[in-house]
Amino acid sequence: MNWYGCWTLYSRESRRFLNVKMQTIVAPALTAVMYLIVFRYAMGDRQVPNLDVPYFDFLIPGLVMMAMMQNAFANTSSSIMVGKLMNVQIFLMMAPLSAIEITIAFLAAAITRAVVVAVVLLLVLAPFTNIHIEHLWMILFYSITGSIIMGGMGMIAGMWSKTFDDMALLNNFIIIPLTFLSGVFYSVKQLPETWQVVNHFNPFFYLIDGFRHGFLNVGDTDPSQAIAIVSIATLTTVFACWKLWQTGWRLKD
Repeated sequence: MNWYGCWTLYSRESRRFLNVKMQTIVAPALTAVMYLIVFRYAMGDRQVPNLDVPYFDFLIPGLVMMAMMQNAFANTSSSIMVGKLMNVQIFLMMAPLSAIEITIAFLAAAITRAVVVAVVLLLVLAPFTNIHIEHLWMILFYSITGSIIMGGMGMIAGMWSKTFDDMALLNNFIIIPLTFLSGVFYSVKQLPETWQVVNHFNPFFYLIDGFRHGFLNVGDTDPSQAIAIVSIATLTTVFACWKLWQTGWRLKD
């Protein structure tokens, strides 16, 4: 393993999003606060049906996890897409770095951006709620695995896309709908039984529900089942990124 080269690439990817903090950190925090203000006055002091927790407390973990997922996806997808459009991606492919080293560096940077955004969001939202941590290990597990899955999907999307229109197509018609329909703003148990079954095929549902379980100790699914599904999805995503980069899939076009 070329750990020095891997660290160098990770540092470049991390500095890239830290140099535009207003866009990558402040903007997600502002968006989350706006969501909270709107839903706070719209829902009042209502409880979430079937879970018996205040809706405001229920909403915060979902918003944080949604922001983490979107930022992890954006970090890797934008980097690869810009590199392809500027014709500099070939230099990364020629660097003395193996496919697994590049994959580790990209995904580690995606995790870093997602965690930084999550910490900032929680600090901003903390004064508005009495939410507290029930299971720290679950919060850390879903934070890391969710960031890896979305960062990996961002890598694949960046390799597949030829233009920013292709990227927008994936983001607007796949990533955002799956995220919004995964139980961020509502309990899946409120849906008709048929749609509950359909939603269990949405991998984002397990990430958001598991992350929320770490704060509230309640959820819409069995924790052990969710952990197994998320673990398999994480390993599958990393393997796919590694193999696709190793073959140079759509990177040499």
